[in-house]
Amino acid sequence: MNLRGRTRRGPEIDLPLETPRLIMRDFKKSDLKAVHAYSSLEEVSRFLVWGPNTLAQSREAIEGFIEDQRASPREIFDLAVTLKPKRVLIGGAGVRIIDRDNLTGEIGYTLHPDFWGYGLAVEAAGALLEAGFHALGLQRIVATCDQRNKASARVMERLGMRREGAFRASKVIQGHWRDEFFYAILAEEFS
Repeated sequence: MNLRGRTRRGPEIDLPLETPRLIMRDFKKSDLKAVHAYSSLEEVSRFLVWGPNTLAQSREAIEGFIEDQRASPREIFDLAVTLKPKRVLIGGAGVRIIDRDNLTGEIGYTLHPDFWGYGLAVEAAGALLEAGFHALGLQRIVATCDQRNKASARVMERLGMRREGAFRASKVIQGHWRDEFFYAILAEEFS
């Protein structure tokens, strides 16, 4: 069993995470305007269980992220995705431990549509896989998407995740039962 990164408090991710084009850091209250700029858009949330957000809902989301930062051991790492060099906040991405006993985590990502199509979701999600496997010591990381969300499925496939299932009417999204794809990757498969 690989328990790299484990301490008495539990595993931690050394933040911020940095990629060639991105810096991923904890959210802060001052991120509200930038978060609301994408979380209020129907095109961003149409395949998600939340949104489009009101300003109050965006504020509540950030407050929840900040509350999760205080947990010890921390199991939820929802991070602000910022674009170098000016560190403009363009979205959010996260990894969470969903089964500590079986070292399983889950990733997710959301970007402002102005930044779609440039490979930034792959870059952010790849950093989350790296952190999940190496810093948190996870054995398996999963992700899901609405079956209509072809772009998200492509991101997972580009990361080397394999589709393990296609579930019918498995999640309520925007008030309707939707079909989902389920993807996963193991530590030894991640390069």
